[in-house]
Amino acid sequence: MPLLSEKDRQTLTGMFAQELVAPVKLVYFGQEVACQFCRETQAILEEVASLSDKIEVEVNNFVVDKVRAEELGVDKIPATIVMGGDKDYGVRFYGIPSGYEFTTLVQDIMLVSKGKADFSPAAQEMIVKIDKPVDIQVYVTPT
Repeated sequence: MPLLSEKDRQTLTGMFAQELVAPVKLVYFGQEVACQFCRETQAILEEVASLSDKIEVEVNNFVVDKVRAEELGVDKIPATIVMGGDKDYGVRFYGIPSGYEFTTLVQDIMLVSKGKADFSPAAQEMIVKIDKPVDIQVYVTPT
């Protein structure tokens, strides 16, 4: 049973057809037991991927595929990494991408597909001045 309405599926299919440039891989980590929202997260990712031939889902078990999880720095589940093919842009989602987070996931898929972010010239000037690694984490809650 689809999670998205038919209208949303049509809207996303059109957006992806127009906006996606290069392939995107959604690398998912979860497990069947002791993981709230893992099953639902995987279902969302697979449904989104079904809307474009430029989106694929790589499903990993957090325990069985421990080496892959460590390689990508995944330390909690459910986890989704949005990659441009095999290029890791550092985009990570922990938890289920539903509600407002679903829109963020869709936007990140389109940005990663383009291989660049649309920053203002002022922001770009500030970014080029960064001379050491920066770890940015954004936490979102429904409240």
